[in-house]
Amino acid sequence: MCLILVAWQAHPEFPFVLAANRDEFFARRSASADFWTDQPQVLAGRDLEAGGTWLGMTRSGRFAALTNFRDPGSHKPQAPSRGKLVADFLTGNLSSDAYLDTLNPTDYNGFNLLLGTVAGENRQLVAFSNVSNQRHLLTPGVYGLSNHLLDTPWPKVGAGKTALAAALTALPDEKPLAGLLRDDTVHPDQSLPTTGVSLEWERLLSAAFIHSPDYGTRCSTIIKLDAQKTASFDEQTWLPSGQAGTRQRFRFRLETR
Repeated sequence: MCLILVAWQAHPEFPFVLAANRDEFFARRSASADFWTDQPQVLAGRDLEAGGTWLGMTRSGRFAALTNFRDPGSHKPQAPSRGKLVADFLTGNLSSDAYLDTLNPTDYNGFNLLLGTVAGENRQLVAFSNVSNQRHLLTPGVYGLSNHLLDTPWPKVGAGKTALAAALTALPDEKPLAGLLRDDTVHPDQSLPTTGVSLEWERLLSAAFIHSPDYGTRCSTIIKLDAQKTASFDEQTWLPSGQAGTRQRFRFRLETR
């Protein structure tokens, strides 16, 4: 994922709301979100090259999502796929902290991981980056995560958080959530970060919704969990032209204690 926006316990009727865009090269093969045949409790897309995933949740309310930390100068070509981090948490039963304790963060290229249980007695969300090597327990509020640390004020993160806060007032209508994920505004050069890529790439990547022939937003995901523990999970895929591809829609009640 390259933009994850989360409203955590910030709405009285929808304690968990997520809007996220996955940006990737179009040549990288992946499967749309669905319940996995080999792990039927897991709802997620799948990277068909490395076998992991970028975002998913389970019928019991486990949730995880990942962004890469943009630092091409520190790239380790032999590092394992970061998508495995999400898949292993979703298919396991360890708590967030216990799972993070099992990791050797230096094995991987830079990443941000958002994980936890979004309903039930022990609900919590934790953000972790192997770059800062710090865990952040989310308190009620609106958060943004791109390819740097949690809430780093990149233009699309700030704009996305503002748009998500406004979109909460329209719930259960999801149109504002879908709209903010389609924001293709390219931000002014003076507001762009310097992350080790060319200025041309910084411009392209500054938009919440990215479209170019080879690299861009591959899918948009909206998740809403209501106070009755009913989850809605919608994924819209996108073509290289920026036109809509397939859409997946799931509705299910979480099986929590």
